[in-house]
Amino acid sequence: MNGTELIRARRSIRKYKAGEKLPREDLQTMLEAAMMAPSANNSRPWEFVVVESREILEQLMSAHPHTGMLATASAAIVVCGRPDLQYGKSFWPQDCGAAIENLLLQATELGYGTCWCGCYPVLERTERVREILQISSVPVAIVAVGVPDESPAPRGFFDPQRVIYR
Repeated sequence: MNGTELIRARRSIRKYKAGEKLPREDLQTMLEAAMMAPSANNSRPWEFVVVESREILEQLMSAHPHTGMLATASAAIVVCGRPDLQYGKSFWPQDCGAAIENLLLQATELGYGTCWCGCYPVLERTERVREILQISSVPVAIVAVGVPDESPAPRGFFDPQRVIYR
C-alpha cells in the first residue's frame, strides 16, 4: 500500500475482535513509526505507555468517557507529552499529534485498527490517566489498537471551501 492509499484506508475503529494479542514486534514497529515523527528542534517530547492489562484498560475506560472500545481492543498506547524536553518551547502537543498520526498509519499498514481518544487539554482526564498509569508526563491521547471487527465507511473528504489560495 502506498502513502496515498494508506492515508485513505485509515479509519477510527470502535469494534475489535476480542481476545486477540498483538505481537510485540508489531507494537514495536508502531512505536518506531511514532518516534519517527517530526518535532520542534528534534526534541522528541514524548513517551509511550503500552497497556495490555485488562484491569488497567478498564480503569482507563472509567477515566475517559469516550474509550468504550477498549473493552475489546487488544491494547492501548497512551501517548504522553514531555514538555520538560522542549527547553522552553510549547510545541509538544503538536509534536505528540504528529507521533500519534504516524502510529495510526503504521497500525493500518500492519492490518490493525485504531481509535485516537484525546486526553490533553482536558485536565481532569489527564490527571486521572496519570494516576492510573503512575506517570509524571502529560497523557495527550489514548490510542486503542486491535484487530478490527468492523469496516466503517470513510468520513474524511476534500472540502475545497476550506482552502484559501493567495
